[in-house]
This record gives sequence, structure tokens and C-alpha cells, in this order.
Amino acid sequence: MNAYRRWLPLLALVVLSLTWGYTWVLAKQGLAHAAPFAFAAERCIGAALALVVVLRLLGKPLRLVAPGQTLAIGLTQVAGFMVFQTWALVEGGPGKTAVLIFTMPIWTLLLAWPILGERVRGKQWLAAGSTLAGLLLIIAPWDMHSSLFSKFLGLMAALCWAVGTILIKRLRGAQPVDLLVLTTWQMIIGAVPLTLLALVVPEHPTDWNLSYFGILMFMSVASTALCWWLWIYILDRVPAWEASLSVLGTPVVAILSSRLTFGEAFQASEVAGILLIGGGLALLSFFGWLASKRNPIVVPAAGPEGKNP
Repeated sequence: MNAYRRWLPLLALVVLSLTWGYTWVLAKQGLAHAAPFAFAAERCIGAALALVVVLRLLGKPLRLVAPGQTLAIGLTQVAGFMVFQTWALVEGGPGKTAVLIFTMPIWTLLLAWPILGERVRGKQWLAAGSTLAGLLLIIAPWDMHSSLFSKFLGLMAALCWAVGTILIKRLRGAQPVDLLVLTTWQMIIGAVPLTLLALVVPEHPTDWNLSYFGILMFMSVASTALCWWLWIYILDRVPAWEASLSVLGTPVVAILSSRLTFGEAFQASEVAGILLIGGGLALLSFFGWLASKRNPIVVPAAGPEGKNP
């Protein structure tokens, strides 16, 4: 059972990367039926409702713990991230500008050191360097033809995600918080400004049909509700910089699924970037495996009644 639990974060990461990666394809298809800000608000509202239902089914109370920190997490990691991401898509399209949000690991790496005391040490730099070099090749900042403003928006989305990541680690380090309840509240809080923005910004009405409803259901339940919970689950078990680097499997899946779905040709820099990111993630997993071998989990001895104390 302990060996199984040790692999749960890796399994969560695989599900997260596959789901978030394919989300880029569905987002492109969903934007054909709905305006950008309305689409973001609708998927966030759907995710919040799905999480509330799950809490009710599990019998967990929707009790807000640490309201100040949770408010900051919801406004940065959900509202801020989605606003800047959507705005970047509007200004620069779904090309390289949108991929700028995956500079998040760089900002997390810089913030985690002074704030959380999480440092990259020794051989870990090999994994970090390989992964970040692969990201650089995929983004290809030397070959971006979109406006400077759209690049700025993409970087702001990445910064919001990184700040939210640090805030979650600080909150979990200070007091116990149920991960599912925290995910639900951050989604509820984030949905409020997104809804107001969708109402204020003049956009064309949503074309409600069966195809869009299916896309929205997947985006709300799987891509938003489930994956943000998985993200917090992963953050709760590994250092923030390691989780941030690990999620770089997402743009790899996004590129592969986009190219295969829309019949686009692969670029040499993308292939090289995918290989470097894959190598970096493999090194991270290998170093984690070595660490688990050196520091195995010790199970407390059973008590007199056969129960662990």
C-alpha cells in the first residue's frame, strides 16, 4: 500500500498533463461557439458547481478555512490566471504567446527559494536545466510575431499561476486544510470576477448546442475541477519548483494533440524541446525514486488491538 501511495503523485501528474494538454485543442474548438471571457466564466462556474456536488456527496462541510489566504489563491491562481490567459488569446491568438504561460516554472523556481526555502540542489539542476531548455525551444521567443502586449499578458498569466502556487504551499505549511474544500473555494472565488468581466465586456452571445455543451462539460469537470484539485494534491506532496517543472509535460501533450488533431507539421525546435522536457522529467522521476529508496516510509507498528497508533 505504501509503495502504491508513493506512485500516486506521479499518476496524478500523468492525468493532469494529459488532460490539460488536450484542453488546448478543446479550448480552440470551444471558442468557435463562445466568446473568450464568457467561455472562461462558464467553465469556472461549471467547475465550482461540480466541486460543490462532490463535497455534498462525500458529506464534507463547505467550511471556509483561512479566508484571507484562500481569497488570495482564488484571485491569483483562478481569476487572474484565466483573465490574462484569455486576454492573451484574444490579443495574440492561440500560438506561441499562449504557451508563454508555461514560463510559470521559472517564476516558481525564483519565488520558492526566498519564500519557501526550497532550493534546487546538486544533480537536480540537470533535470531543471534540461526541462527549462526544452521549454525555451518550444516557446522560441526569437520567432514570435505577435504583439508585445500579448506577450506581456501571457507572462502575467504565468506569474499569477506561480504566485498562486507559492500561496498554496505557504497555506498548507501553516495549517491543515482539506484539499478538496480548498479547491472548491478557490474556484468559487475565482468565478466571481470572471462572471462580472463576462457581463461587462461586450461579446457575442454563446452559441449553445450539443457540441459546445460536451466541450464545456469536459472543460468544467475534468480540465478545471479535477485538474486543479490534482494540482493542489501534487503541490501538497512535492516541492513547488519540482511540481512546476513536472507540469511541463502539459505543453508537450498540447503540441502533440494539436498537431495530430489539426494536421499541423512538427518543427525541429519543437521536437528537440519535447525530447529535452521528457529527459528532464525522467531525471526528476529518477532522482525522486532514488530519494525514496534512501528514505523509505516507515509504517508505525500496530497497536495492541491491531490498529496503528
